[in-house]
Amino acid sequence: MGKVFIPATSTKDWRRLLADPEKHWRRGYSARSLAYCWQEANGFPPDVRAVLSKAPELADLEPLLAIPEHQVPLPYGKRPSQNDVWVLARTPSDLVSVAVEGKVSEPFGPTVSKWRSPQSPEKEKRLEFLCAKLGLAFPPPGDVRYQLLHRTASAIIEAERFHARHAVMLVHSFSQENEWFEDYERFLLLLGVQAAVNDLVTVNKAGEVKLHFAWVRGEKRFLDL
Repeated sequence: MGKVFIPATSTKDWRRLLADPEKHWRRGYSARSLAYCWQEANGFPPDVRAVLSKAPELADLEPLLAIPEHQVPLPYGKRPSQNDVWVLARTPSDLVSVAVEGKVSEPFGPTVSKWRSPQSPEKEKRLEFLCAKLGLAFPPPGDVRYQLLHRTASAIIEAERFHARHAVMLVHSFSQENEWFEDYERFLLLLGVQAAVNDLVTVNKAGEVKLHFAWVRGEKRFLDL
């Protein structure tokens, strides 16, 4: 993974980082909506800030840097966890790692059962690593979405790398019908917490890192840009 980053000066810089800039950069889809929203905000968008501030520890959160399409290496396999945006932020006393998953109508990828098929030693080792990182029993239920596991783990991994005390897995969804929220809700139930739209919940520490989850419904106007 490269360690030299170039600031984004417009949404064009976000587009060129996509795996397929033609296919993924479409009006009404998450990559484009997210880029316009976050580039306009030049920090945390107001709706994101409002939800994050519901946790007392994150009430005065200030973004230090935000990296679009940030790849977090995972062991046992070649593919990293690619965050739509990753943010290193700070409170007056702590650093915070925020992994952002943008959504509109796109699902959270395959279920664990589908991802494991066909099984391989590398897949099983990776899944066991992710469960250990999140404090979950192995194997997790087959109907859980694999993307939610590795995206949450990426927030924790980056928190550990930067000695941050908090990690946030944040779904920024521009679907006004909250599509696929039930998968997010199912995942959080595994961790012992109840999810809600435009809300933040905190689970027990993952090692030395305090873990938070948020679902933010983005403004509809970004679907049309």
